[in-house]
Amino acid sequence: MEDQELQQWIEQISMESFGRPFVHQARFNRRLRSTGGRYFMKSHDIEISWSQWETYGRDEIEKIIKHELCHYHLHILKRGYQHRDQDFKTLLAQVGGTRYCQSLPRPRAIQPYKYRIECVNCKTEYYRKRKMDVRKFACGNCRGKLKSYTLDLIAPS
Repeated sequence: MEDQELQQWIEQISMESFGRPFVHQARFNRRLRSTGGRYFMKSHDIEISWSQWETYGRDEIEKIIKHELCHYHLHILKRGYQHRDQDFKTLLAQVGGTRYCQSLPRPRAIQPYKYRIECVNCKTEYYRKRKMDVRKFACGNCRGKLKSYTLDLIAPS
């Protein structure tokens, strides 16, 4: 789906669900990860997460569009457009929008451990990805002194 198709789809949803036109710009944003969409109060534009479209498809995006259109129409009408406002909650329920978007699956890149910290007294080992000043910390088990060793990249388990 292209931005132009998204624009037409949002205009159609706006007329069908809200009975009011959407006369500003809509586009996909490929960087959005933790949110399904955004409404910009100054420009009145709407951005929709491309990742949500790829992962969950048309039905989920329609709910996200309705959510953003609730912000849009209520803000233009100078009514409560924020998530906590009763006007927003009521309109969202009427049009069938979603309050929260679904979480995207996040592939985690495995970062190897670079440091092994060892207690001088009880020999407890701690593995770290970032360097730490062992003079400022003590062992969590026996409160003993710590010693740091640099590793040849061990993958975390």
